[in-house]
Amino acid sequence: MSGLRVAVIGVGYLGRFHAQKYAAHPDCELVAVVDPDPVRRETVAAELDCRALADTDALAEQIDAASIVSPTRLHHDLAMPLLRAGVHLLIEKPITTTLAEADALIATAADHHCIVQVGHLERFNPAMVAAAERLTSPLFIESHRIAPFNPRGADVSVVLDLMIHDIDLILELVDAPLVHMDASGAPVIAEDIDIANARLRFENGCIANVTASRVSPKAERRMRIFQPNAYFSLDLQHARLDIQRRQADAPGPPTMEQISHQRIDATARDALADEIHAFVDAIRTGQSPVVSAEDGRRALAAAIDIGKQLNGNRP
Repeated sequence: MSGLRVAVIGVGYLGRFHAQKYAAHPDCELVAVVDPDPVRRETVAAELDCRALADTDALAEQIDAASIVSPTRLHHDLAMPLLRAGVHLLIEKPITTTLAEADALIATAADHHCIVQVGHLERFNPAMVAAAERLTSPLFIESHRIAPFNPRGADVSVVLDLMIHDIDLILELVDAPLVHMDASGAPVIAEDIDIANARLRFENGCIANVTASRVSPKAERRMRIFQPNAYFSLDLQHARLDIQRRQADAPGPPTMEQISHQRIDATARDALADEIHAFVDAIRTGQSPVVSAEDGRRALAAAIDIGKQLNGNRP
């Protein structure tokens, strides 16, 4: 296969980075960027020496693959004609706004033999990659994802805006069905939920306590994972992993001297570049992507259930 002809649909804050990664990829040719805002599309096109388009009307015949980095409500309508034309897609999270839209997208991709990868970027976070290689049987997971208010994501609740990142990670790490959840939250600045907490219980007994807020004075993305004889502390914002581990052959009752500490600093990796590389590799090999459309639907289904419970509990 020769170089992939690619486009980026939506070149706001994140879409511009997608375009930069494709332009730098040795196996890709960035053909065009698409955005309804003329200033945005012309600026990015000039920066990366590609075409600037206002819409996707004639795009499918010019490309092999694309990133859709538009507002979530547009994902389904933008994706469907491209999939019918055989275009492989990397769709930012959440995959769609509804499960019906996700199901239609998945079926269409299968009918037309298209790769669909969902942009759950934290899967490629170097700290998470390092932790996943060492985790065996999580018993308890605690995550905190907090950020200052940003109108860019306020068209959906904090569950779909922020918490869905951690939902996806937890569902991937815990190899068991989700059997129960309790959720609470409240709107603070936006009309939708701005701060939320969910407690997830899995069939194998693992519990996950997940908190997300977009009304914090600071940004923080942390996850703590406990399994037999080991504790993993992940700073996803700074790509650091700390592991506390009891020595397996230590005699007698546990003591502080029997607990070892390891720090892994993985800041050299570029998660978005790794995500783009994984998408290109999946297209070239025909293998399932790291974060499949089915994975995206799974995270969306859990997020929707949490959202329903949150709205049912609102005063």
